[in-house]
Amino acid sequence: MPRVWEVPVHDSTRVRDARVAAEAAAARAGLDDSRAAGCALVATELATNLLKHAGGGLILLDVVSRPAPERADGAAPMVQIVAIDHGPGVRDVAGALRDGFSTTSSLGAGLGTCRRVADDFDLHSTVGRGTIALARLGARPERRSGPSPSPASAVRAGGVNVPFAGAEFSGDAWAWVQAGDLTTLMLADGLGHGMAAARASSAAVEQLYRAPELPPAQLLRRLEGALRDTRGAAVAVAQLDVGARRLLFSGIGNIGARLRTGADWQPLLSRPGIVGAHRAAHLPQHEAAWEDDCLLVLHSDGLPSRWSPGPAAHSPSLDPAVIAAVIVRDASSPARPVRDDTTVAVLSPSPPDHLP
Repeated sequence: MPRVWEVPVHDSTRVRDARVAAEAAAARAGLDDSRAAGCALVATELATNLLKHAGGGLILLDVVSRPAPERADGAAPMVQIVAIDHGPGVRDVAGALRDGFSTTSSLGAGLGTCRRVADDFDLHSTVGRGTIALARLGARPERRSGPSPSPASAVRAGGVNVPFAGAEFSGDAWAWVQAGDLTTLMLADGLGHGMAAARASSAAVEQLYRAPELPPAQLLRRLEGALRDTRGAAVAVAQLDVGARRLLFSGIGNIGARLRTGADWQPLLSRPGIVGAHRAAHLPQHEAAWEDDCLLVLHSDGLPSRWSPGPAAHSPSLDPAVIAAVIVRDASSPARPVRDDTTVAVLSPSPPDHLP
């Protein structure tokens, strides 16, 4: 189930809480002592920098699939650590990643170490709006070398999951799998909150892992039976055929979806309903062309429907999880936190220098 560790960092005692959460996430991901220590180090550094240079912020820890998964069963878990703040921002991002760099208006110290320790590291900052720092750590610190990547490796996905009111389990779940030319992204929002909602969304994700080759509408039809003994969920599924450059989409319930092509955004509409509560008479499946400059955003209803994508969603080099975190941050504020379990998942092309 989608266990998420949310650590608001507003005083020095929360730095220890971030470290403890990182150790717990590493244990859940099955990492060895060395990688668990790396998770603790990164979480400590990011939390300390939030406190010192941004006036506080939020640390989110989650266990996610490896960014370019080779297996459809969701194997090779990684600990994802995201630091989010509404602080002054970093004027010199490249400089901030150098060891020992620190000013009163930037995150600074420790980021170079975090980048070296993590398998994946990314940083996005806007002066006056805040900073997002992302790190992922898995079982193997070295990047994989091997045969040429499959066509599906030309895309990558990432997301952030923010539980409502600091709950231990989020009622939302997202996942992505790759099978040959097909990359499938799912977001499920279990009805309500807490453990029962998490069971529903997790049941949806499990079906994706079992049948990653099914088109979205057929997968949703399969979910109707699989979720019958749960509370039910809103679910959206997008499947990209990289070879055919075609995106298929189908959804039931209030999962938002937007597809960007160049500078233009178009909504992808789901039909009303709850998966598992009753059988839909008809499941429409939308088809759209996938271009090199496309980007897909799925989000649960914790995000305001009129969210603005902002410049980050037009930055092809950014990790998709960073784009998701920016969307969540800019739709909220310290005084106006998220109003529900809130998950944003992003599918984007892989920059040439990020291909495995």
